[in-house]
Parts: sequence; structure tokens; C-alpha cells
Amino acid sequence: MDSRFDFSRVIGRSPESLSPKQSLALAGQWMALEIYTPATVPLRRIQALGDSAEDCVRQLSEQGLDPRRFEYVAVKPVS
Repeated sequence: MDSRFDFSRVIGRSPESLSPKQSLALAGQWMALEIYTPATVPLRRIQALGDSAEDCVRQLSEQGLDPRRFEYVAVKPVS
């Protein structure tokens, strides 16, 4: 990941709330978003960021979260 961008600043935020600059800085990264169910909050939040989906799975596991409850999405810059 790009060491010049503080990725921890976007953890816990909704992907839709990212600024174009943040979206561009995250382009090519993967994010883990909790899969929506009626039992979860409808607003999805970024729970992990990494160079691959596998990196996100590792981060979620380290947080004690079940990686099967998340979807993994490649970040694309806002056009």
C-alpha cells in the first residue's frame, strides 16, 4: 500500500463518503465490507484495506472477525 496515504483514516467509513482524492489514493487496493443482512446496519463501512482480498481476510481475522461475513471489492477511482 502507498505509505504516503494514511489508510487507517478510511477504516470505519462508508465507501460512498470517500473524497475523489481518497478514492484515487486507494485505487487498486481491496476493501472488505460487511455483507448486508437485516441484522446489520444498512450503512456499509470499510473494515479492512489491503493489496489483495487475502490481505483483507488476514486483517479481519486479526481483528477477531469472521471473514465469511464480508465481501471484498477492488477500489476503483472516482471518475
